[in-house]
Amino acid sequence: MKDSLEHLRQWVGRKESLDDLATAWPAAAMSATLDRHDAPLNEGDAIPEGWHWLYFLETAPASELAHDGHPKRGGFLPPVTLPRRMWAGGRLDFRRPIRIGERLRRDSEIISVEPKSGKSGSLVFVTVRHTVSAASDIAVVEEHDIVYREAAQPGAPTPPGKPAPAPSVWHHEVMPDEAMLFRYSALTFNSHRIHYDLEYCRKEEGYPGIIVHGPLQTTLLLDLCRRHAGKPVRKLDYRAVSPLFHNEKVAVGGIPSADGTTAQLWTAGPSGAVAMTGTVQF
Repeated sequence: MKDSLEHLRQWVGRKESLDDLATAWPAAAMSATLDRHDAPLNEGDAIPEGWHWLYFLETAPASELAHDGHPKRGGFLPPVTLPRRMWAGGRLDFRRPIRIGERLRRDSEIISVEPKSGKSGSLVFVTVRHTVSAASDIAVVEEHDIVYREAAQPGAPTPPGKPAPAPSVWHHEVMPDEAMLFRYSALTFNSHRIHYDLEYCRKEEGYPGIIVHGPLQTTLLLDLCRRHAGKPVRKLDYRAVSPLFHNEKVAVGGIPSADGTTAQLWTAGPSGAVAMTGTVQF
């Protein structure tokens, strides 16, 4: 394991850059996916915070996908051999809005590769820093934590989560059915089978249902702020705690601070257990 980690840490400092254009159609499709009725965005209009994930999509050829639907290991990300790859959390710093029609650039760098151990066994956390520029100005600085885990043990129960804070001041409910998860996967060109293949989820990942995407939950946290705060988000620190499954009602909750400068956010499943937590600064 030591030699393996020394090899994986050679990826620290690795960089890549991608270019894109902030077009209006993905934003319109995201609005529809979230069942919003936003006015169409025109040239120069700002996209909501977090919707930069609609751009810079990875387009690995079908022949280069692994059994789980992810691109095969190696390349920009280190070739971690642990089989399960998940969105663990991250930190978002919104410097200025991205506007329709702007040329975009994302400069990415692997800043850490760290082993850990948990109740489910060995873990490897990889953190990537993305710097998104719009018209040459830095718009978003993001640190994204990816966790690699051991294979699920047959019959292992899903760990119970902690109860959500109650009562929430801000509240919104979402039903992430198959259509919603399909649309989100299509919008982000995400072919990971845990988000659409029920048989794979049950037989190979040990989950009772299709998994709701981590970035979709993060988008719901930011969308809750759009619905209630009335001011732009400056920073969000979020962490995935436990999985959410399709066709189960999701509660998105928030409690703003007394001075209105911050808020505590979360998503929770039908049992009331927290799935994702977040702290936002306005």
